[in-house]
This record gives sequence, structure tokens and C-alpha cells, in this order.
Amino acid sequence: MQRIHKDNYVPKYKSGKWSWDSEKDCLNFQPHNDLENARERYITTNGVKFLRTIDQEEELIYRQEFMRPPSSFAADVVSISDIRDLVLYVMPDEFLSYKFIDFLHQPQVEELIHSLIIYFEYYLRMVEFVMIRRDEISGQMAQMQSEQTNDMKCTLSVYLSQYRMLVARNYCEILQDQDNMAKFYHLNMIVKLSDTTGDKHFHEKFLAVLVQIIWICMYRRAYFVIEMEMNRLFRSEHFLPAHDKYPVFSATERSFLYGRNNKNVNYRSQESPLVQELKLVPAEDLPILWIGKRKYRGNDIRIAEMELEYIVPGTQLCLIDIAHGILGHPKYLYNTLLQLDWPSVRYSNFSEEFDPYHIIRQPNLQIPKLDELKMRKMSEKYDQFYDLLHVFDPCSHFHICKWLRRKATIKLYRSGRLLTNVVSRCEKELASKSTGPRFDQIVSNYIADMSKKRKDDGKVDADTISYAGSAYSRKSGIYHR
Repeated sequence: MQRIHKDNYVPKYKSGKWSWDSEKDCLNFQPHNDLENARERYITTNGVKFLRTIDQEEELIYRQEFMRPPSSFAADVVSISDIRDLVLYVMPDEFLSYKFIDFLHQPQVEELIHSLIIYFEYYLRMVEFVMIRRDEISGQMAQMQSEQTNDMKCTLSVYLSQYRMLVARNYCEILQDQDNMAKFYHLNMIVKLSDTTGDKHFHEKFLAVLVQIIWICMYRRAYFVIEMEMNRLFRSEHFLPAHDKYPVFSATERSFLYGRNNKNVNYRSQESPLVQELKLVPAEDLPILWIGKRKYRGNDIRIAEMELEYIVPGTQLCLIDIAHGILGHPKYLYNTLLQLDWPSVRYSNFSEEFDPYHIIRQPNLQIPKLDELKMRKMSEKYDQFYDLLHVFDPCSHFHICKWLRRKATIKLYRSGRLLTNVVSRCEKELASKSTGPRFDQIVSNYIADMSKKRKDDGKVDADTISYAGSAYSRKSGIYHR
């Protein structure tokens, strides 16, 4: 059953408050027309204010000008591009520079965001496990930990370190100053001068955007846990900003969450946790560094599972029954700000037996088998000679310039430019006397659209072209095949 697409220009997110109207004896919704002084208008990330909520006019502008078009690949499900576009719309004006927007649309940055989403999906589960375990082993009804419990916690900690390796590998690809990353390097290769101040501000902006992307992808929960861990990964613990809402972990909990390679030394010689993960990689974990680059050939089930989880696109995670936040969820379950719409969830009739998007089922940790780490050391691996090709749609110069004109576009619409809806668009099309595009242009646009959705490099068979031609002939009044 195909779902009917709703109008893309109708507001879905309503910002306001409900009150009781005693005269009409009913509830009355009062929208926030001016949110400048509204409570919780902004959210502060690393000292920078991002918009937390928007009014209906800002929503219409975003949906009409900046949202991912319906003709793009997998437009009906949530992807990394949707979350990135939303963060670009709510970020401060001083963040909008050509270099920074171009950097966020690079394939290496998208792979880093993908690995961070996978890491934080399991990191938040581990933090929840630590909090529950903390309550179980304390108080009057404290439970005793067995040797099997310690082995399980050790295995889970190693698993979390493996996801941290993927993040470290993708981050080092950005730092290596190779391929298309060379133009973003802060060292001028001609005069050999380093732009330390500019690189520091660039790094601060990038971390703030990463926190926002991960927070939105994780259902907007555990914000301070995400912010603290993101700063720890890229800065080290010496440079964590002080905040009273950051969680405090004991030494045992820190060793469980931060892994076996975490070491704190003097801040002058301190390395970030991402670099520490790559300096001491066990022999059985070396194939992890090739995940997404070459096809794994071996009998280690753990690495095969990580490879499947990494190479499957976020829009198709329901096919392997894995949840990475809101990636791959249908858009009709969310509003414009990618917040879950619970009435739509109830109408979808999800249950524990039918829950392809892990919305009803709570996040869970699969208990590892006993002695699984010892069994992994005995696994066999073979030469990897199958390269994996990552399909990536580059960002055009026009798209970057559109984001640079964000402030001017919003000001233009607020000054009186018409925000078109479905009625005004239909009236405009009916009043138009244009004959439309030519037949060859219709066929070429159709082939380009189908090749983009099927990812087949523009190869469309002759039957598709003949079918498109016959459909155009029937529309023109000429019935032939």
C-alpha cells in the first residue's frame, strides 16, 4: 500500500501553547508569533546558541527553500542530509561561510558523522547500563557482582572501543590533508604559515555542529551526555568545559566507558582519546580499520556484524533490523524539526512483534557469549582484495550559495514575498499558458531522475524509454506504441 504524500508546504510543526477557552468551552491553541522572548527559544552548545524551536513562518520558509527536495534519493525517509540541513538552518549566522558549508558536505565528513551516530547509539546504551548497574549494587538491597558479570562488562567495553576505532579512523582521514581535504588544511603550503586562530574557530564550530547533529539523531535525549563525550573525544578530558549537569562517573565506570587505551597524562603531552585508540590496536581488531574500504574475508562474526552495520546505508537499516537513532525512519512519523509525532506512531499500529524502526522496543544490549574475546583471537582472516565503492552526491556551488543567502532569504519572505501553498501553486499552474517542455527534455529528465534513484550511473533500458514515449504520446492525443 503506497502512502499518499502530503503537501510539502503545509506547516507540520506548531510552536505555541494550549489554553482553555471558557466562553467556547473548548481548548484554544495560541501560536508563538514572536519567539524572540519565548522560553527555550535557543539551546547553547559549547557557548554557541542554536535555535531550539521555530515559528510557522520560519517553518514554511525552510520547507519551501532549504528542505531536501522530493526528487532526491530516498526522500521519504530520514537521512543524514535531512539532519544536516536542519542544523544548517538553526545554526547562528556567523557559522555560514563558504568554506565551512563546503566542508560539511564532503564525503569524509559524512562518513565521520555516520560513524559518530553508530558510536553514540551504543555509548548511550552503555551509559544507561552504568546508571542502572549503579543503583543495583548500592543501597540496602545491593546485589553482588559475579565473575560472569565482570566478563560481560569487559566484552561490552571492548565492543565500544571498536566503534571508537571507526570514529578515529574517519577523523584521521580528515586530518591527513589528502584528496579534497587539502583545501581545508590550516597550513598554507606556499608560505608555510599556520593559521592557528582560524583553525581553532573552525574546529569549535565543527564540534558544535556535530553535537547538534548527534543530539537530533538520538531523539533529542541525553543532551549533556552527548556534549560531554563529544568534547572528550576530540579535546581530551583536560579541556572539557565545566558544567554542573555533566554526569560524574567513578573510576570503575570510567574504565568501562572509556576503554582500555584511555590514559591521562600532563596536558602538554596529552593526546585525544581518538588518537589513543589507533596507537594500540590488537591484532584481531586490525580488520576493523578496513571496514567500508575493503570487503572483510574471515570467520570473525563480530567484525562481520560491524561491517554490515557500517556499510548498509542509514536509509535501509530496517532491512537488517538495526536502529541508529532516527535514521531510516519514515518522514511521516516526524514533524519539520524531526521530532517524533506520537499520533502518527499510534496510527501506524506498531507493536513489539511489528516494529521495524525500533520505536516501540526499548534500546537493548545483547548479552555477549562467554569467552567471546578469546574465541575472536583464534579466528581466521584472509587477504582483502574486494574494494567497496561509496556512492556520494556532491554538493553544488548553487546549493552552497543558497545557504549563504539564508538570512537574506528569510528577510525577503518576511518582507512580503508570497509563501506558496498547494492552492496557490495549483492556481498558478492553471493560469499558466505555457506548453511545457519538449518530448526529448521530458525523457532526459525522467532518465536522470530514475538513474539517481536506482544508483545505476544513468543506464536505463530501451523499454523504459519506449514506455515514457508512449505515455507522452497518449497525453498528446496520439495513440500509438
